[in-house]
Amino acid sequence: MNDRLFRGLGTALITPFRGGEVDWAAYDNLIKRQIAAGADALIICGTTGEPATLTARERESLIRRAAELCQGRCAVVVGTGANDTSRAVELSRQAQAAGADALLLVTPYYNKTTQAGLIAHYTAVAESVDLPMILYNVPSRTGLNLLPETAAALCRHENICGVKEASGNLSQIAALARLRGENIALYSGNDDQTLPVLALGGQGVISVAGNVCPEQMREITSRWFAGDAAGSRERQLALLPLIDALFSEVNPIPVKAALSMLGLCEADVRLPLVPATKLCRARLNDAMRALELIP
Repeated sequence: MNDRLFRGLGTALITPFRGGEVDWAAYDNLIKRQIAAGADALIICGTTGEPATLTARERESLIRRAAELCQGRCAVVVGTGANDTSRAVELSRQAQAAGADALLLVTPYYNKTTQAGLIAHYTAVAESVDLPMILYNVPSRTGLNLLPETAAALCRHENICGVKEASGNLSQIAALARLRGENIALYSGNDDQTLPVLALGGQGVISVAGNVCPEQMREITSRWFAGDAAGSRERQLALLPLIDALFSEVNPIPVKAALSMLGLCEADVRLPLVPATKLCRARLNDAMRALELIP
């Protein structure tokens, strides 16, 4: 376990919009709801927060407000990844100045690099800040796979403390678990693989479903760490229909639709994303009713 990073549920928080602007009242309420539910961390400006469409001022304000509201009750982890190393360094320094507790950095995308380039990229960022960093591997979005050997080599740096694995490849995740050492935090980046990653020695999950049902998602991790493997498995399996519905269209389209159905924010997304289809909303409705999240 790495004590510089959270253990348990990290909710990849959405950025609520209303009329094209950040809905600050909804944002505050979403954070307070997560704190009340016992979330161990909030991930701000991660993929689910639509960072590609946020302005610099919006990013800074989102981070500062989260830090002010959390006040140490849960960790504030900020997504600062970019496909330009100097930009990733800039974003990471800004996040540190705004009150972040840790950073989450996706692998470079579009102008994707080699494994040697990944080592150079992440090392440059790690040496520019004093915060713990989590590497983020999601090849379905970036077209670039962070190999276990590369991640293990990077984690020798004192500021590179964890890996969010969203490759979906459990064999690769197992290889990373074998290579990583005890002090490197391993997080599931896929809600439906939370329990398998915990069984491989994972420290928690960075979760989209945590936006909708934080208490239930946290139960998967809390029951596991309490030694209740059967209870953790029961909760993981019960949530699978909702998790499937939340990824039936491009994230965060469905999760915003789900939160709007709960009355917590509007379903607004920024282009090029578009609102959820009727079929998606119907799947979400059925799954949330089955879990008694809505009447």
